[in-house]
Amino acid sequence: MSSVSSLSLLLAAATPSPSPSETATTPAVPSLEDAQESATNAASWVEENWSTWLAIGLRVLLIVVIAAVLRVVVRRAITKLIDRMNRSVPGVEGTTLGGLLVNVERRRQRSQAIGSVLRSVASFLIMGTAALMVLATFEINLAPLLASAGVAGVAIGFGARNLVTDFLSGVFMILEDQYGVGDTVDAGVASGEVIEVGLRVTKLRGDNGEIWYVRNGEVKRIGNLSQGWATAGVDVTVRYDEDLDKVRRTLLEVGEAMSKEEPWNELLWGPIEVLGLDDVLLDSMIVRVSAKTMPGKALTVERELRWRIKKAFDAADIRIVGGVPALAADDTDADPTAGMAPPSAYASTTSPQSERATPIAPSGVPK
Repeated sequence: MSSVSSLSLLLAAATPSPSPSETATTPAVPSLEDAQESATNAASWVEENWSTWLAIGLRVLLIVVIAAVLRVVVRRAITKLIDRMNRSVPGVEGTTLGGLLVNVERRRQRSQAIGSVLRSVASFLIMGTAALMVLATFEINLAPLLASAGVAGVAIGFGARNLVTDFLSGVFMILEDQYGVGDTVDAGVASGEVIEVGLRVTKLRGDNGEIWYVRNGEVKRIGNLSQGWATAGVDVTVRYDEDLDKVRRTLLEVGEAMSKEEPWNELLWGPIEVLGLDDVLLDSMIVRVSAKTMPGKALTVERELRWRIKKAFDAADIRIVGGVPALAADDTDADPTAGMAPPSAYASTTSPQSERATPIAPSGVPK
């Protein structure tokens, strides 16, 4: 028994032990069963989720395609609508009135501004809705996102409130057609002819050629001198003894002749009327003449009307009174000495009046 145990100990001592470094660094080789199990689990996970992935991908793709197509369709519809509005009022060729009704540049800028605003709003609504639907497809909680966007929008709106005010004011000015290119306006802060209308800034050209850049948000009131019609008024001052019937008849003849000639027949939107006596002075009378004209052409009509009235009055021997009172027809040149006082008796030192007025000299003083 002892011999057998001794032999076992010798065999155990003779058997080489494994190296510790080799055992620590050599990885354990997975068995074939473990690899097969891992592949089976991966295939099962893909098989369980691929339908969900495919559904999400198809849904996102469908949302993007529908949004893009809808955006293109809406933008084209807006463009066609604006073009149809521009062609809805045909002008009469060769007439100033037709050119006024259809101001190409004015309508072009107005339609471009309106179309740009509508297209931008439509694109923002469509693409924003599509983005929210895509996020909802991925099961993302939109409440914190919308709250953050609301806070950011309030901060941006407060910081850029002037810009927002200018933009909104420009949109309403264009939509309401308060003024357009070619109009003469008085915006309070500046006045002149409108050369460009924008969503934020309006450009005006002043009387001296300067260009004013007026922010739309700063305009509190605006007077458009080119809308509707204008009034041309001329005051004719004649002598107090002129025949009023003759004056009225001459003025009506001037107005009738002017209204039948080019281009005044288009600039005048009504007959030239003699309103009557506007004032009666000691040496003159003021007769008021008025006419309704095309907007912005009142000054031109007034100048031509004064020119024709002066020529007609000269032909009819009707005198126009200016700033200095006129003399009557039978007046003669006045005597230049008529307003002078007669010579005084005190002017001569030898006259009795002068001697009596001379002080008495003291005694002892020679005269």
